[in-house]
Amino acid sequence: MDKPTGFLESEFERVIAARGVASADQNVVPISEPLRAQATLRERERRFRELLDALPAAIYTTDAAGRLTYYNEAAADLWGHRPKLGSSEWCGSWKLFWPDGTPMPHDACPMAVALKENRIVRGQEAACERPDGTRVPFIPYPTPLHDESGKLIGAVNMLVDITERKRAEEQQALLVRELHHRVRNTLATVQAIMGSTARTAETIEDFKTALIGRIAALAKTHLLLTDEEHAVAFADVLHNELDAFDDGSDGRITLSGPEVFLSSQLAVSLGMAVHELTTNAARFGALSVVGGKVDVTWRMTIEATCRTLDFDWVESGGPVVSPPERQGFGARLLEFVLPGQIQAKATIDYLAEGVRMHCAVPLPAETKA
Repeated sequence: MDKPTGFLESEFERVIAARGVASADQNVVPISEPLRAQATLRERERRFRELLDALPAAIYTTDAAGRLTYYNEAAADLWGHRPKLGSSEWCGSWKLFWPDGTPMPHDACPMAVALKENRIVRGQEAACERPDGTRVPFIPYPTPLHDESGKLIGAVNMLVDITERKRAEEQQALLVRELHHRVRNTLATVQAIMGSTARTAETIEDFKTALIGRIAALAKTHLLLTDEEHAVAFADVLHNELDAFDDGSDGRITLSGPEVFLSSQLAVSLGMAVHELTTNAARFGALSVVGGKVDVTWRMTIEATCRTLDFDWVESGGPVVSPPERQGFGARLLEFVLPGQIQAKATIDYLAEGVRMHCAVPLPAETKA
């Protein structure tokens, strides 16, 4: 006889055996409604779990006591391990942390709060630490579950990975800080350009022409740092900052190196660094006096599949240099921000004869050079 459509095979065979059916010619007593309802419920549960397993978001459930009863593959990936069902409590994360980095006890996590207080919890953030030590920031959405009588029977939670959002926020915060700093520096840079131009111009007309050209060069740098649509030559990054201080003196600004193209991210980060070096040189270093010089040399090294842009900034002929009493934005940018943003390594030496800086920047494999 044909098996009824929509029933689990095992359930169908059990019922047939219980009825003692000997052949296909005998009449079959209809399956009872409770059995039919149980089979339908199990089939719905199976399909629902298949749906949850296919979702890209991390989802898990617990019973009313907080013990894990289910989690999908996305949750296991986010946690970095597979917690034991029935014994792991509240959340499957190896370790939990508040957004400020302080440890979060599992029994105080948003899922625990939702179950203990029998309420939906929203608007919180947390971070889970995997067994390998990596951390993933996420937003939880714990929601209590109730039966028909309203009794609490468990909860479901969805964990939304916000790693990319956090990275974007950090990048935005860096750019906002740089914008504020750049606005303050712009007036100082313009003043330095005007002073340098006034010392070399013989007439008002010469002064006007040179000043307009140098201010235009400064504006080109600002435009370069907002252009994210194509690769940028490293030499252009340097020219856009330093051309404003090239007064025509032989060797005042020397740039030497091969053609190297940078992605927009690298160009923005290095443009910020070169801007800081240029501004400091114009205010306190070699570009602040007549006869001061800046030499920039760069090269690209290739080892196996790794490519690195190495460049050196060397100042000479300026005032006697002494190490600064406090670390400014430019030094922090070079020593701490660049390593985090583009994995670059920079060292600054405050020699009496002039500032020297060396920077090594890893280049991505697809970078055109």
